[in-house]
Amino acid sequence: MTRLILLRHGQSEWNKRNLFTGWVDIPLSKEGIDEAFVAGDVIRDIPIDFIFTTTLIRAQMTVMLVMSRHHSGKVPFILHQGEGNLEANAKIYGHEAAKDMIPVVRCWELNERAYGELQGCNKAETAEKFGAEQVKIWRRSYDVPPPGGESLEMTAARSIPYFKKEIVPMLAEGKNVLVCAHGNSLRSIIMDLDGLTKDQVLHLELATGLPVVYEYAKGKFTKLS
Repeated sequence: MTRLILLRHGQSEWNKRNLFTGWVDIPLSKEGIDEAFVAGDVIRDIPIDFIFTTTLIRAQMTVMLVMSRHHSGKVPFILHQGEGNLEANAKIYGHEAAKDMIPVVRCWELNERAYGELQGCNKAETAEKFGAEQVKIWRRSYDVPPPGGESLEMTAARSIPYFKKEIVPMLAEGKNVLVCAHGNSLRSIIMDLDGLTKDQVLHLELATGLPVVYEYAKGKFTKLS
């Protein structure tokens, strides 16, 4: 059976401090590192052929820690696509070494929702400043973005097409894929996979470090966990 694993990164330092993060490139907290190891234990027996992650370090850290627990012992390596000499000089020529590697693609299309002028602001203090109702609209409405940022609708407009163009074809080839990304980019993908309405997706919560697994067969996705 072909499997798709969707995983939100472990807790970041700004998650821990209750700050809006968005595209600010913040690493995992100690708790987030532990969450990544636990996630790795959960999926350690699911074969993984290809990995997609984002350009943000918290997702990339999670991938590497998760794979350190995988039963295959295979080593994830980042494909530096379109990065000039780095891509050209990062080829693997050893046949035996190549068999023990899992390619990792980084893409901005799966990045977290950009929170614009809220990035770096404390969520509780922001609610005091602008009012809890206004902050709720920025955070939980489908199509209202925060100042200078993205709405969930705008995030879905980049994440879903990328998923369909780059990831679904690999699943169709029978490859098992791990996607390690962010709460809002993954919510938008799950909205599409599960056929959720705009109202239903607003109530969808994804915990950090908790894998969501689907089976892919004959063009259809079935959630397993």
